[in-house]
Order: sequence, then C-alpha cells, then structure tokens
Amino acid sequence: MQGKPIRIGELSRRTGCNIETIRYYERIGLLPPPERRGSYRHYDAAGISYLTFIRRARDLGFTLDEVRALLRLAAGGSQACADARDIASAHLAEVRKRIADLRAMERALAAAVTQCDAGQQPVCPLIDALSASAA
Repeated sequence: MQGKPIRIGELSRRTGCNIETIRYYERIGLLPPPERRGSYRHYDAAGISYLTFIRRARDLGFTLDEVRALLRLAAGGSQACADARDIASAHLAEVRKRIADLRAMERALAAAVTQCDAGQQPVCPLIDALSASAA
C-alpha cells in the first residue's frame, strides 16, 4: 500500500463523494472493497483513484453500467480507447436528446408564463395546458 491509508470519512472529503454513496458503490461491486482493520475501512491511493474516476464519470451523467464498463476499459488493452469512445459517443447522443427535450420544455413553459403575465384569460393558461389531454 502506497502512502498512509485513509478512512472512509477522509476518502469522502477528498473526493466529494457521500459516505453512503461510497458504501453503496462497494456493495454493488463498482468500488473494490478496501482493506479492513477491525471495523474500519482503510483506503489506499488506488481506492482514491477509483472513486475519483467514478465520481467524475457520474458528474458527466454516465450510468452505473457505463461507469462499470469504463472502469474495465481503464484497465487497458489496445481496443480500450475505441470502446471508451463508443460509450462516450452514445452517452453524448443521449445528452443532446435531453438538451433538445429541455429546450422544448423551456419554450412551452415560457409561452405559458407569457400568457399568465398577460392576465387576460379567465382560466390560468398554465393550469389549462397541464390539464389538457395529450391526444
């Protein structure tokens, strides 16, 4: 083990990851189980690196399955970069779709707020729009 091992609270502080989230990642096998001394978990530099990687990937919106795949690819191999690119490319397409959906929601809400601001309709336009059937 390189350097002084740290406990879960220090790992949380260094990575910005909630303690319960760290425990969850261990339970689902995303984060390798740390060495234990008594009832305390002791993390080394590899544990910090793993969790930092996971945290950054989650901040970019990757799913747990995508993170798991990226962690496997991070272990190396000649095809790793191409495979990681494929995962990132698919994720980027999904992000762009969500952005388009959010822009459509923004337009709809802006139109409803504008109608509400006019205050000239007997029924609230926003409540009316939300009550209308999708058909």
